[in-house]
Amino acid sequence: MGTAAEYIEARIPVDPVVAIVLGSGLGGFADCIENPSVIPYEEIPEWPQSTAIGHAGKVVAGVVSGVPVIALAGRVHLYEGYTPQQVVFGLRAMDLLGVESVILTNAAGGINPEFTPGRLALIADHINLTGVNPLTGPNDESLGPRFPDLSEAYSKRYREIAREAAKAMNLDLPEGVYAAVPGPSYETPAEIRYLRTIGADLVGMSTVLETIAAVHMGMTVLAISCVTNFAAGVTPNKLEHEEVLRVGAQAQQTLTELLKRVLPRLTE
Repeated sequence: MGTAAEYIEARIPVDPVVAIVLGSGLGGFADCIENPSVIPYEEIPEWPQSTAIGHAGKVVAGVVSGVPVIALAGRVHLYEGYTPQQVVFGLRAMDLLGVESVILTNAAGGINPEFTPGRLALIADHINLTGVNPLTGPNDESLGPRFPDLSEAYSKRYREIAREAAKAMNLDLPEGVYAAVPGPSYETPAEIRYLRTIGADLVGMSTVLETIAAVHMGMTVLAISCVTNFAAGVTPNKLEHEEVLRVGAQAQQTLTELLKRVLPRLTE
């Protein structure tokens, strides 16, 4: 991580205070970064390479709404064969760069019928059903405590800021519980009924391990899902990744406008 962070630091003109992780089909936000410095993941020492469709695989650093930011356009997932530690490698590198706030975005399936495709939703809490944890193994005390508290993994203050920004846009921004599963197969209707029963509103294959690592390191987290499809069994329609990418692309402009309004408030 240290080598990767040093490599990035030497090649970007800003000291980023907020990191943004861009999920499936949501990489277009990087295009609004002013005076961008772009570094492909393959150039960064030890950096895990994104193989999923819809993940560009690059670091973009610059300024948005007057705020120095660094965007990770693309993430890696457990289903690509990566370890939990590799999944959170990028965020740990961001911590070494001095980043204190992180915005995580993802494409998610809507379990709660009110979370319809095309909507953005705040993540208020999560259920980790991946079966793994990035903190397993010896604890690095320089990063954080052995047993980090996750009772407010997703900052209440940041969520309030996001809701206020959404209100100014006349945007309805609900919040709910996100269940993380390992993938890559989509869930069965029976699994979705189970997830609904245990309190999940959204389901996806990312974000939760990153949140755990971020909180462990003392970062403040805001997470936003783009609901790209109804989960299996909610409607008769079959699930296709192409539809996920299409709906994510349609929501990019709204997400970008929301983040432009939110970013200055996070650094107050």
